[in-house]
Amino acid sequence: MGVAFLVIAIIGEVIATSFLRASQGFTQLVPTLVVVVGYGFTFYFFSLALQTIPVGIAYAIWSGVGIVLISIIAFVVYKQVLDLPALIGMGLILAGVLVINLFSHSAMH
Repeated sequence: MGVAFLVIAIIGEVIATSFLRASQGFTQLVPTLVVVVGYGFTFYFFSLALQTIPVGIAYAIWSGVGIVLISIIAFVVYKQVLDLPALIGMGLILAGVLVINLFSHSAMH
């Protein structure tokens, strides 16, 4: 269940972070509520994931996948351009997450 909780936490974090810009410095009610509720939801499920996944591994996966997903959303929704170094960096982040999950004995399998 730890992996499922981590996936839910990542989804919640991506949704909440995606609404940060729309909240306009927490001056817009609905986007602000999505951010606050989303992060609360995220940290609750992240805490559940930490019951079975080591914190360093869980955080590396959470932040790595979150960075890539938020960058994709920023590209699609806000038309932010990703240059070659950004794409290479995200590829390296994904490679790191894969290495942790496939080869590390620290990760929960």
